[in-house]
Amino acid sequence: MAGTVFITQENPKVDTLSARAWGHLDLLTSSFDQVHLDPGRIVSQMRRKLRHYNDEDWLLALGDPAIIGIAFAIASESNSGRINLLKWDKREKTYYPVNIKIRGGIGDFENLTRKYVDE
Repeated sequence: MAGTVFITQENPKVDTLSARAWGHLDLLTSSFDQVHLDPGRIVSQMRRKLRHYNDEDWLLALGDPAIIGIAFAIASESNSGRINLLKWDKREKTYYPVNIKIRGGIGDFENLTRKYVDE
């Protein structure tokens, strides 16, 4: 699997290792980052890390809602309005893929979803 799972903000209390099934894990921000203290640095750092975000990559939303929003905006901008999200299901204790088209609504991404669901 060539994709990367971008974790929006580190949280030492949350075990995200099972997300490795979807790609290499990469933290966008540390647990100490606070957007209101230095928004320019955080946006710049996230732009750098997400500059090659594509249909093979995933966002795993953890942490500060402002940081999550920035990550979604940048990923969408980098990938023509398409975002892949890993959604945690508490009951099943697994991640489910959610494919979102910002320019057109929630998408099916049939080929992409089937690729991961069938594995």
